[in-house]
Amino acid sequence: MNIRKAEFKDAGAIQILLEQLGYAAEVGFIEKRLEYLSKSSDHCDFVYELDGKVLGFISLHFIPQIAFEEDYMVISYFVVDDNSRSMGIGKALEEYSTLLAVERKCKRILVHSNARRADAHRFYLRQGFIEYPKDFVKFL
Repeated sequence: MNIRKAEFKDAGAIQILLEQLGYAAEVGFIEKRLEYLSKSSDHCDFVYELDGKVLGFISLHFIPQIAFEEDYMVISYFVVDDNSRSMGIGKALEEYSTLLAVERKCKRILVHSNARRADAHRFYLRQGFIEYPKDFVKFL
């Protein structure tokens, strides 16, 4: 499988991918965040690597709920390299994340997506998410 946990060595590639979404960061910032977030059992980051190159990134948070027995999962960052889209990378990352959510007995998956990202919206709908009202949620 080409999906693996993100490591500190991936910080540069992750930063480039996040810049494609419009998130600029200072050098060293992503490394610090990876280190900090790696200490939480309710957070995980994954990359999709092909031929030694990171082409996709997804960041997940598992959120406990007061009104439900089950948690829900939030996809906080999800990006596939601009030059590597429509190759199944996003689908693989999303489906892997869904498996993790099912394993953790989550009730739903929530993803926020900027209104200007129409291609991403079509992707989420194809993956089984529904618009809820301006967020996308996948009930499990």
